[in-house]
Amino acid sequence: MAFRLRMFSDFICPFCYIGFETVRKLRPEFGFELELRGFQIHPEWPAEGLPLSKHPRMMDPQARRVIWTHIQELAEAAGVTMKAPEVLANSRLALEAAEFARENGKGGAFDERVFRAYFSEGLNIGMQAVLGDLATDVGLDRSELDRALESRRYAEKLNRDTRLAHQLGVSGVPAFFLGEYSFTGAQSEEMMREIMRRYVTRTGAAK
Repeated sequence: MAFRLRMFSDFICPFCYIGFETVRKLRPEFGFELELRGFQIHPEWPAEGLPLSKHPRMMDPQARRVIWTHIQELAEAAGVTMKAPEVLANSRLALEAAEFARENGKGGAFDERVFRAYFSEGLNIGMQAVLGDLATDVGLDRSELDRALESRRYAEKLNRDTRLAHQLGVSGVPAFFLGEYSFTGAQSEEMMREIMRRYVTRTGAAK
């Protein structure tokens, strides 16, 4: 039987975008079920977002350039184009919107669209209007999404996922759980493939 890969992630985490694209590439090969769960890494950021220039612990510009050069190299290997965002978005609404998308059969498409909007197009994904545009892009009903977000329909689901992550020892994302195995951070496609091959060999899981 097909196996399940659980992934905790946040839309403002560049390594989550890389990890997301990597596992999407491998799904046709292994036929696993991808279970995405939200884990907000910076709930303290204001709802409207935080301009990078106003971050109280803004990184030295040279150090930031070095880190982003590395991120962009990893992103290129995963087949995506990324640039450093100038506005640090609060991801809470986006994570709730992702639950709406999953409930309506558009989870993967919406997740990809939100990641791309933030890391390739420089959009503030913390804004409900922006999320409405992205939902429309993937065929979701914008008015239904607005009602879901305004009623906080998925807030408790996100809270439960956060509690589960803490119970599992998650302290950073992306965090992956594959049976009894767990690992953190964006892995290369080759490494992720090898992990899955070993899991299939050990457990007899099959496509």
